[in-house]
Amino acid sequence: MLRFALGRLLAAIPTLLFVVLLAFTLVRIAPGGPFDAERGLPPEVEANIAEAYHLDEPLPKQFFRYLGGVLRGDFGPSFRYRNYSVTEIIADSFPTSLLLGGLAMLLALVIGLGAGVLAALRPNTFTDRAVMAVAMTGISIPIFVVAPLLVLLFAVSLGWLPAGWTAQGGGRLVLPVLALALPQVAYLARISRASLLDVLGSDYVRTARAQGLTTAAILRVHALKPALIPVLSYLGPAVAAVLTGSVVVEQVFGIPGLGRHFVTGALNRDYTLVMGLVILYAALIILLNLLVDILYGVLDPRVRTQ
Repeated sequence: MLRFALGRLLAAIPTLLFVVLLAFTLVRIAPGGPFDAERGLPPEVEANIAEAYHLDEPLPKQFFRYLGGVLRGDFGPSFRYRNYSVTEIIADSFPTSLLLGGLAMLLALVIGLGAGVLAALRPNTFTDRAVMAVAMTGISIPIFVVAPLLVLLFAVSLGWLPAGWTAQGGGRLVLPVLALALPQVAYLARISRASLLDVLGSDYVRTARAQGLTTAAILRVHALKPALIPVLSYLGPAVAAVLTGSVVVEQVFGIPGLGRHFVTGALNRDYTLVMGLVILYAALIILLNLLVDILYGVLDPRVRTQ
């Protein structure tokens, strides 16, 4: 397993290099530039700005200069936030996104897996249909509808919770975490139900029932671990997406997270900020998928890679 993990990490290096090259190319071929809004500058001032940010150099030289900085952990200066580097912006915003995303995924795992297991143990009953109906509703309603509805209900109408991030206390976490978690709850409930139903219908589970094992023992010993494998496949990219923030949720609740910076960076043609966030997201995807592959072997020894 250790050899497998090291092999995957080494294989991730070309992937990250390709992501850096692709992000660099796409932001540079996009129309417009980071200083287009500053109209009327004398040509010599524009030339000085381009020289200061190395924008006057050939693109291959700019790319290798940027790549060298990335290898040192330096994503370069932000073109719009003049007093900050991209590394400082990410370091300042990522803890907030990490806190919200971590709490949201924990809540989604507890509720989603619990609901999926409950529905699978009672197939074609009212409980099963109710769980699946709620899950389908959660999948169908987009997050840009869910987040304002939560604010309208719990903050405006009932006044139980604060509506914005500027409020003091832990209560400000509740609505953003709920908004991030609810879609994941719906997906996890459906995936875990379908997977567990498939496992419960397998021959070795029927043999275990014939031997007199209780439902709880069958779940604990035989069914739950293999049923979690499809859930893990979904969790890799889902966790990365949630941890890097949701643009809608951060906009609705005024959260200074990574999602808002990505949108503002794209709109302002802040090349380095956009590329830094893309590279961070790609690195999270690779690391989380590696963790998922390792957990496969923990849950099911048959899929262990030596």
